[in-house]
Amino acid sequence: MGSLSLNGLGILTPEPLFQDITLTLQDGDRLGLVAGNGAGKSSLLRCLAGQAEPGVGDVTRSRGLRVALVEQDMPANLLDLPLHEAVRRAIPAAEREGQSWRADVVLGEFNTPEEFLHRRVRALSGGWQRLALIARAWVAEPDALLLDEPTNHLDLEKIEMLEEWVAEVGKRAIMVIASHDRRFLDRCTNRTLFLRPGTSPVFAHPYTRARQLLAEEDAAQRARLEREGKEASRLRRSAGELKNIGINSRSDGALKKAAQMAARATALEERQQPVHVERSGEIRLNHGATHAKTLLSLEKLPVEAPDGSRLFYVEKLSVAQGDRIVLLGPNGAGKSRLVELLRRAISGQPVPGIRASTTVVMGHLDQHMSQLPADRTPHAFISGRFGLPDQRVHALLAAAGIAMDRQGRPISLLSPGQKARLGLLALRLTEPNLYLLDEPTNHIDIAGQERLEEEIRSRGATCVLVSHDRAFVQAVGSRFLHIEAGRLREVTGG
Repeated sequence: MGSLSLNGLGILTPEPLFQDITLTLQDGDRLGLVAGNGAGKSSLLRCLAGQAEPGVGDVTRSRGLRVALVEQDMPANLLDLPLHEAVRRAIPAAEREGQSWRADVVLGEFNTPEEFLHRRVRALSGGWQRLALIARAWVAEPDALLLDEPTNHLDLEKIEMLEEWVAEVGKRAIMVIASHDRRFLDRCTNRTLFLRPGTSPVFAHPYTRARQLLAEEDAAQRARLEREGKEASRLRRSAGELKNIGINSRSDGALKKAAQMAARATALEERQQPVHVERSGEIRLNHGATHAKTLLSLEKLPVEAPDGSRLFYVEKLSVAQGDRIVLLGPNGAGKSRLVELLRRAISGQPVPGIRASTTVVMGHLDQHMSQLPADRTPHAFISGRFGLPDQRVHALLAAAGIAMDRQGRPISLLSPGQKARLGLLALRLTEPNLYLLDEPTNHIDIAGQERLEEEIRSRGATCVLVSHDRAFVQAVGSRFLHIEAGRLREVTGG
């Protein structure tokens, strides 16, 4: 039986991302790793894989334990290889020639279409590239598999397939899964570690139950802090009164008692460690007003791929004020293409089959965040686009989770989570009355996802969105449109 042990593990940068993590993982353990953007999930995975050294503590692997890390991005040197060859090359060189069948087996487990096997990785969708990375890791037959945001870019069908695969693999290997997908964590893990700068709690439960227990612990800690704070204040007052009595009466006993009470108050105050609060950046929306009841009308609209082939057809569709429309369908069905057509029509480009109200103010966010100029700085982008004074821009960016030292660097150097929050800040400042959101939660932590859900609902935002995050879709959607067999049809219940 293999094992992976963390002993007093911590990373300081210079403040602690996390510290003093001690736990042991064995075969069958599937640990969910939960934290805010930039809180150290990827860093911890690299430490477990032996690709980075922790600041303090150490990682102990049982003799001969093989560990594979599935990172978020496809290495550039694999992009021009056929899919099958990219996976085959992950087999150790000494075994590769005689055991190429292992690549066939793993790709078969993912139901890979025959025509994809010889397609260059570069030409595959983001979802298939993600599955290729997992296949490369698994074909090397590791004893421990580390997954960093494995569901990003996967459609619902592939997420469910991956869940079934993880459940089977999890019986044979140690797994650590860093993810913001709440449903995936619930279905694929049996332990949960919440990364925090202070104490990082771990629970022997999947995410939802673990989070309930964490909330109970946090509530108990807040109640204890409140009680101890009141007690410390009472002791301070009593010590002050007793000290005055001792001075006035020249009583050494009273002075000694006052000093003891003050010392007890100090001890209580030194124990006061505030309950952790995620501070990866605020998310707020400003939903603009419009008198129009119908913002978009679609009729007899063909939606085509870039090569001109027909993806699906919209017979008739209206987007009314207050609608929160979710587009459903597999990768490549045309969801993003429809959002792009809507963006063009609202921007004033003629799109036969789409009519937009003249009162529409659009807020657009695509999954590649292409609306963010990569070579400009966050400060220059916000100040130039919205004409705001420097001090206001600095404050807005800081509140969104982009620190001062990052505000003057190119946007291309921001983390995916920071880019997503910058895009959402730009949406807020635009004050749109119609949101077009393509995978808005891909790089946002769970706290940010829940905040975005609340903002969309409480603001009465009108939106057309694409998302494969089941918890997010069910939280915000009011209408669900499914692309199937070349048609767009409305379904009930999502």
